[in-house]
Amino acid sequence: MQNNSQAPAAIAHIAGAPGSPLSGLVSFFPQERGVLVTAQIHGLPHGDGPCASRVFGFHIHEGDACTPPDFESAGGHLDLEGCEHPRHAGDLPPLFGCGGDAYLSVLTDRFAVPDILGRSVVIHQDPDDFATQPSGHAGARIGCGVIRAF
Repeated sequence: MQNNSQAPAAIAHIAGAPGSPLSGLVSFFPQERGVLVTAQIHGLPHGDGPCASRVFGFHIHEGDACTPPDFESAGGHLDLEGCEHPRHAGDLPPLFGCGGDAYLSVLTDRFAVPDILGRSVVIHQDPDDFATQPSGHAGARIGCGVIRAF
């Protein structure tokens, strides 16, 4: 990937379906060797007790809308190169919930910021299995936000 440090940064405001407390912010910052993706998510489903943490699928989808309640308007995983899952450009590491919150920061070279503008970020209710085609069997879409330049 070429140096994209002069490209704009981007952000997605995440919301859950109506009535859901899920909210958050996903930021995309160009770096010399890729894009730094940072997510801060709150209101994720969780249980009680020390083993109640949950894992959630986390992807960039090709669609340009997040229509509740099911966010199907976000389309499928962003795939810029015709790769199989989990090698889509939009396949990101999972979110690890901790009492309903999750924080993630990862550097990726699978896309540049201009490639994802107007696309959507989706949080799924289950973990991605990194095998099932075409999308990792991550379950229902529980949160979504459209990526915008800032």
